[in-house]
Amino acid sequence: MARSLPSARSRTRLALAVGGGLLLLGGAPAAYATLGTEPAAPGAVGPSVSAATVRGKAYQETRLLFGTERPDGGPAVTDAQFMAFVDREVTPRFPDGLTVQDGRGQWRDRNGTIERERSYELILLYPRTEAGVRDPLIERIRDAYETAYAQESVGRLDGPVRADF
Repeated sequence: MARSLPSARSRTRLALAVGGGLLLLGGAPAAYATLGTEPAAPGAVGPSVSAATVRGKAYQETRLLFGTERPDGGPAVTDAQFMAFVDREVTPRFPDGLTVQDGRGQWRDRNGTIERERSYELILLYPRTEAGVRDPLIERIRDAYETAYAQESVGRLDGPVRADF
């Protein structure tokens, strides 16, 4: 099978990609210098980072996503209702701190309908060594919200992080 030559447009894209890559590589030492780290040894991938630049301790981050529209057609959860829920259900279980952010989200409900709604994101950080103890506390929060506000679900995302306070 014969191979065709790349079009002028393809050659231009390739030239821009290669040229842009060289420009980025050429500017790399200056960028590292401003961050206070040295560039990597030739052939290495990324900057070298000393152990002194690693900050924080091993924490677990859990993000809970709370919708406000009620599938049963009832009134949406208000800011006052949500903050009362946080005070009643979350703060006693996580008194060391938390973050609440306003959001807008969408998801497909159990009937296949895409629902768009105002939402809240609750961020919890706790030592990774406490993940086993904290898990049932988080599940109680999710269950309490689902029950109190007729929700199909409360989304949960978990991941390891490093945190320094």
